[in-house]
Amino acid sequence: MKVSLGRVILLVEDYDKAFDFYRRNFFCKKLYDATMPDGQRYVHIGFSDNDTVGIWLLKADNPVQSALIGKQTGGQPTIVIYTNNCEDLYSYVKSNNVEIIEELMITPESTFFHCRDLYGNRLTVVELLH
Repeated sequence: MKVSLGRVILLVEDYDKAFDFYRRNFFCKKLYDATMPDGQRYVHIGFSDNDTVGIWLLKADNPVQSALIGKQTGGQPTIVIYTNNCEDLYSYVKSNNVEIIEELMITPESTFFHCRDLYGNRLTVVELLH
């Protein structure tokens, strides 16, 4: 039996602004973008050519969901993003005025930092050093 991660769902206010943030700062691309006959839009974005893993941006469509935007994990990291050059990515997102909430840290096992996306979701960016 094969089991794998598909999509992480991220509540957003605006599909295009959310996609632009992840495209501009983390080089994401759209894997899927379609509007169904009932008006529901499905936007899936990814970090690589693997189109089976990524983020499903889902627009909040009621007050309860809207209240959860940026707070889905209660302040804990929402997404962990891996990179092969954490120091350069740190400088890059910082130059794009992304809010850094934990500065770049270097340990024997990894280099990492924490930032927020445009809605306040905490993102952990990591380069594994082994």
